[in-house]
Amino acid sequence: MMNGLIDLHLHLDGSLSLETVRELAPELTLSDAELLQLLQVDANCRDLNEYLTKFDFPLSLLQTPSAIEHAVYKLCEELRLQGLAYAEIRFAPQLHLQQGLTQGQVVEAALLGLKHSTFPAKLILCCMRGSENHAQNIETIHTAAAYGCAVDLAGAEALFPTAMFEDLFQLAIQLNIPFTIHAGEADGPASVYTALKYGAKRIGHGVRSAEDPELMQLLVQQGVTLELCPTSNLNTQIFSSLADYPLRTLMDAGVKVTINTDNMTVSGTTLEREFQLISETFHLTDGEIRQLIQNAADAAF
Repeated sequence: MMNGLIDLHLHLDGSLSLETVRELAPELTLSDAELLQLLQVDANCRDLNEYLTKFDFPLSLLQTPSAIEHAVYKLCEELRLQGLAYAEIRFAPQLHLQQGLTQGQVVEAALLGLKHSTFPAKLILCCMRGSENHAQNIETIHTAAAYGCAVDLAGAEALFPTAMFEDLFQLAIQLNIPFTIHAGEADGPASVYTALKYGAKRIGHGVRSAEDPELMQLLVQQGVTLELCPTSNLNTQIFSSLADYPLRTLMDAGVKVTINTDNMTVSGTTLEREFQLISETFHLTDGEIRQLIQNAADAAF
């Protein structure tokens, strides 16, 4: 097991283990294989939009304070048992309001889950890409300020371009909230340029920055860190094989990159597995692996 691994890009709803799902929904009579069909993508996943459908079922289970608290606690314990040193767990409070909770109550439940575990973790609250949820996104920013969390922008990047959300990050800067932005995943380098214009110091995925040498230079100049999620990017067909993944291009350009899971259950992975895959594919040295882990430590909120 590798020491000191840090996952900076980890979605709660995409990382519920089968055990946790059964604890949250004891009435389920599905087999493990049937449950995984609801929770995990298969080899035929077409794109990010199809990938995102795997969040519907787990989200339906995370609508009460006790469920949210338990899910966060269990995820922390699983990460501790995997030998991780630290993680930042992200979710969108506005997606957990189906049974009448407020965003503040959702975050309080998640913080209780953190408190019950000895594993060191923090929360990132996701604003969601969309055209009719602006007030909810603004509320997420204020909730993050109230509870000392970082923020993010997640969702269907190609359908709702990053350029639509400038005021959210102006408010985050005004309230002194650290933030990351999903960009350069389903959308190209332009999305990353926009995120940098907003002042992002971390980019969720950002892998398509490798298509633009000037953008890579800008990332280096501004000391911005990319939260790479290799298996997830293969699932969403951004790359057809790991050999095509531009890890070396980014590293050779001097871009600070980190390795993360994105969604342990949806992608059927762990952080150790991600490191093993990239180590074998790109023949990383021990020093390079240590640097990737150090990048995550340096970029942690």
